[in-house]
Amino acid sequence: MAIVEYATKFSNVLRELYEQEQTSIDLYNSNQDIQVVNGKYLKIPTMSVTGYKDHTRGGGYNAGSITQNYELKQLDHDRDIEFAIDPMDVDESNMVVTIANIQKRFETTQAIPEADAYTYSKIYTEYVRVGGTVKTTALTAANVLADFDENLQQMEDDGVPLDRVILYCTSAYKTLLKNAAGITRTLNVGGGESNLDRRVKSIDDIAKIQTVPSARFKTAFNFTNGWAAATGAKQIDYILIDPESQVSRDKYSYIKVFTPGHDSRTADNYLYQNRKYNGTFGIDELLVKGCIIHTEA
Repeated sequence: MAIVEYATKFSNVLRELYEQEQTSIDLYNSNQDIQVVNGKYLKIPTMSVTGYKDHTRGGGYNAGSITQNYELKQLDHDRDIEFAIDPMDVDESNMVVTIANIQKRFETTQAIPEADAYTYSKIYTEYVRVGGTVKTTALTAANVLADFDENLQQMEDDGVPLDRVILYCTSAYKTLLKNAAGITRTLNVGGGESNLDRRVKSIDDIAKIQTVPSARFKTAFNFTNGWAAATGAKQIDYILIDPESQVSRDKYSYIKVFTPGHDSRTADNYLYQNRKYNGTFGIDELLVKGCIIHTEA
């Protein structure tokens, strides 16, 4: 009897996960004039001046005063990881694909979500530090729009440019906005079809609305091993913020793959290394006015 050998076929391409890109990226693109100095610090200039005094004709000018200083912020999120990869899991034909799979899976499940988790929780911490009052009143479809209007009124009174403001929020909060009492819907009748567009991409004069996965939107995280909500952490419902009232920076990013024999610790394994050094800080005199946060009670 002939022996029939069945070939086992497999794919080395990973299935896509239901993950999102880094939602906080706009915060890292603000305040480009503020750079990292001495390796790990952000030096933010501050200045205050005194106001007018009554002018006396025939006399000189009244003396005023200028106070100039700097806020010195130290980057505080220095992270790394390495993976040893058995050469039996890698051959010449799929080495590039294997390393690419590791990199992609690490970025989508660890690096990107952690960047968001760190950034939003640090904004919360900084907001509390500068004296911001966190809102906790339960939100419903009946009061969510009034709450939003109150926030914009407060920001306008404080001189915050609304066209720069971004609303970061959970999908649950966005659903409340879609169903808010008094919100206007758009009925598009064209091409013989009638469509009720209930998407909320922006509202009033703010720049944009960015939905954040709720797992990344907590008041505190434990970064001991990866990222996880800290004990007692609260769910953030929204952060309404002018990105210019804070500074987020990636100082250093290092990704390297070593072939077998380069590191005595890993013998004949391939070695993947990844390090990232970043930080997020509020600008003290701006964040207290340029940010409003709501969390669960």
